[in-house]
This record gives sequence, structure tokens and C-alpha cells, in this order.
Amino acid sequence: MQRRFERKLIRACLPFFLLIACVAPAAQTGPVVQVDSVLTWHHPAPWFGGFSGVEVNADGTRLTAVSDRGRVVQARMLREAGRLVALEVEENAPLKGADRKPLRDKMRDAEALARDGSGQLYVSFEHDHHVARLSPESGVTTPLPRHDDFAKFEPNAGMETLAAHPDGRLFATPEGGGPGSGDFPLYAFDGNSWTITAEIPRRGPFLPVDADFAEDGTLYLLERTITPLGFRSRIRRFNLTAPGLGEETLLTSGPGQYDNLEALSTWQDAAGQTRLTLLSDDNFFVMQRNEVVELILAKPGSEG
Repeated sequence: MQRRFERKLIRACLPFFLLIACVAPAAQTGPVVQVDSVLTWHHPAPWFGGFSGVEVNADGTRLTAVSDRGRVVQARMLREAGRLVALEVEENAPLKGADRKPLRDKMRDAEALARDGSGQLYVSFEHDHHVARLSPESGVTTPLPRHDDFAKFEPNAGMETLAAHPDGRLFATPEGGGPGSGDFPLYAFDGNSWTITAEIPRRGPFLPVDADFAEDGTLYLLERTITPLGFRSRIRRFNLTAPGLGEETLLTSGPGQYDNLEALSTWQDAAGQTRLTLLSDDNFFVMQRNEVVELILAKPGSEG
């Protein structure tokens, strides 16, 4: 229902999107983050698009992405002097259940991707709200145990974020705010069961769409809202051990400045810089694009 609403809103606001695309404002980034590259990822296959989860490898040369139409894609990241200039699809597979049969219809709606320290990938799903282990080569998914709350999530406002902590735990947050609404519950999976470990403060109209942990345990949260003038994105970071979670806003984009950014991966380059790689979900709509945005965070003490 919510995705149909998004598409209707996009079509209704199309004239505004076109106007904003011509006069988009400069990036509203503070001194702690800079935009390193923005490009559109093209591929001719009909299944290509709708990316909502991403993981970049340790040296930034390869990424794995999942789409909300049930596809896992592996691609090479081409760089010049460290800057991302293109992506080339290398492998892809339809997402499958534990019985190795392709997932169908709403059951294939993958929304986020996470990789733990051992290299194991995990994927989260909406509609059939759960998290599963993922084999990127075969596309086979193996469900993990569920929290009782998962069954109460709205059909298209469930497991939008998924992140693997350096200590091995998985963390997930629903887009809709959970059964009680208000702030966003942060669920943690310790290998056996899920528990709510914190609540992410709700700030304005933005909703969580993806998250990732840096090597030091900092949580980076990508959020999105839809306006008549286009999509807006926000990135906040949190220290889960600090009072008030050490909340800090790194970026808030203007309407239409970027496309429908829904996927986030954080990694560290050879220069020791923390990078955030973002992907957009084009909803398979001709007036949107599969946009890739890469940001660089300033090192502590270098701001300003």
C-alpha cells in the first residue's frame, strides 16, 4: 500500500521533480562530510533496479546489492584515484527460499543487507517480516528466528534497516516505528533471539531506510522523506553506549537533491577515511534513476 502511494505521489509531483532536477541546490553537507561522487548506474537487464540494500567490501572494489523485486547483484566498483566512476555487474541471482525455489510476489521484497565479520551476508524482508542468511552466489536465504513484534509491522513499513555490529550482533529497525509508533525500536539479534536494546529518536518526517556500523561500533542511519518537490535524505550517527546515544546529524539533503536513497554501506579506504556508499531505489519508474552517492567523513579533529 505504502509503495503504491509513493508511486502515485511521484507521478503527481513529476513536474516539480523536473523543475528541481534543473535547479537542485548545492549539497547541504556540514564540515564533517563531503560528497566525493554522484553517478547513475546503468544495466540493460529488465530485472535491474529497485535497490534497497548494499554492502561494499573492505577495499571498496566490489559491492553486493539486493532489490525489492528479489534479486541479489554483485558488481565491480571502478575507481580513479579512489573516486568511484562506474560500476559493472558481475553476477546476479534471484532470491530463493530455503527450499531453493525462487521467492515470489511480495515474499521477495528484500529491503536491507548486512555482512558480519566472518563475511556472512544477511538480508531483511518486508511483508513477510524477517531476517535471513543469504548466499549471494545462489540467492538462497535461510530465515533466522523472529521477534513477536515482527508480525505486527505494517505490510510495507517493516524491516527497512539491517546492520552487523563488530561484536557479531545484528541490529534492525522498522520503517514504521514498530507496534507502538513513536520512536523507532532498535532490535538486536545475539545468535539466538531478538531483543529491543534502544530506541532511535524520531526527528521530523524522516523514516529509517538503512543502517550500517563502522569498525569502531558507530551506527550510521540513512533516513528518507517524500515531499512534493522530491525526495529528501538524512544521515545520523549514534554511539549506542553513550548517554542519549550520542546522536549527531551528518547530512540533510534538499528536496530533489538526490533520488530515492534507500541503501547504505560504510567502509574505510586506504587513506583511513570513512566512506559511506549510498544507492537509490528507482521503483522501476522511468523518471527515477539508480543513483550511487559516495560520501567521505572527515577524520576527528579535521572538521572546519
